[in-house]
Amino acid sequence: MLNVFIPNRHANNILEITPADLEERNIKGIITDLDNTLVAWDEPEAPEQIIEWFRLMGEADIEIVITSNNNENRVKLFSEPLDKSFVHSARKPLARAFQKARKDMGLKKEEIIVVGDQLLTDVLGGNLAGYYTVLVTPIVETDGFWTKINRKIEKRIMKRLEHKGRI
Repeated sequence: MLNVFIPNRHANNILEITPADLEERNIKGIITDLDNTLVAWDEPEAPEQIIEWFRLMGEADIEIVITSNNNENRVKLFSEPLDKSFVHSARKPLARAFQKARKDMGLKKEEIIVVGDQLLTDVLGGNLAGYYTVLVTPIVETDGFWTKINRKIEKRIMKRLEHKGRI
């Protein structure tokens, strides 16, 4: 049962995911979370290093869809300057947002990875939908209200996984 919470990979940040790594796995698309994955949850715009990461992915023909549980204004404000499609109010871990992102990219499931900072939304949703998942360390230690609740649950799950020797 706990297997659905185990990511396929862990990264300190999204910048550790490179076009070369993705090419090795025949990955052509990324479904990425926004808040605390690409930027701090309260930052409205992408910093230069994230803009550069998007540019490198574009040069390598890697499709990216930003998928967030946050509202349309938040996600649109971040995504449009980068010219990236997005799914807002995603209700992750439910499958609908992952299906929409895959359809937007026009890729097969095995050609896509899911990247995010939360076990209960990104990893669980990606795993249940059958994607390769990457858990990144949250950018900042502060969170919005609902994410704080998720983090408490995540800590319990992590302790259980550690106790069972799963991570």
